[in-house]
Amino acid sequence: MKKFFAAALMVCAAGAYAEPDMDKYNKSCAVCHATGAANAPKTGDAAAWEPRLAKGMDTLVAAVGTGLNAMPPKGMCFDCTDEDYKALIEYMAKPAQ
Repeated sequence: MKKFFAAALMVCAAGAYAEPDMDKYNKSCAVCHATGAANAPKTGDAAAWEPRLAKGMDTLVAAVGTGLNAMPPKGMCFDCTDEDYKALIEYMAKPAQ
């Protein structure tokens, strides 16, 4: 439970959340993360993202770069920077409202 709160604080900390490029999300991430296709954690499903966030943002960004499970390298966002990936991950991990 402590890890969940730490991850939530990391995502929700004032000033720490960067707005993602929604065009990049819609063109690459949403294909799987909006629906949970191929077991991708769904956008807004904080519980599904909790164990991933516990690994740390650097680990998550590295996994996006190389691909993980069914996710292809770079998550099909070939013009994304590491900062883009961080913002997209934070957006997807944020609890749905």
